[in-house]
Amino acid sequence: MSAHCNRVPVRNGHLITMSVEFADKPTEAQIIEAWRDYKPLAQQLNLPSAPQPAIIYDDRPDRPQPRLDRLAGSVAGMATVVGRLRADPLFHYKFVALGHNTIRGAAGGSLLNAELLVAQGYLGVAAQAMARNLQIA
Repeated sequence: MSAHCNRVPVRNGHLITMSVEFADKPTEAQIIEAWRDYKPLAQQLNLPSAPQPAIIYDDRPDRPQPRLDRLAGSVAGMATVVGRLRADPLFHYKFVALGHNTIRGAAGGSLLNAELLVAQGYLGVAAQAMARNLQIA
């Protein structure tokens, strides 16, 4: 695996270019299917800050782009947008991924972690009872 984060002058959003190699090379279709089927615990529990789906694959040749895709998904800014999957001359494949650095990377990520802690009972029964009565704006 080889990764590079592209810090470009945009208000929000970081692009990562990733090259990957596998022990058994999958097809592009298998990789896209794995991204589309990926359902981590927060999504399985349907937590309020967990986007459905967690990863959005965009097959347009010029996507993802920070200005256009940083708020994609069911919970604005919390999903990862992936695109430009193609063969790589050194590794098996390369692709681009976009994450919102201030929503997913900071505030939203912290909120989702707190929701997960409550849902898993790490903060006790009282916290779970309070969470059930919260109204999400």
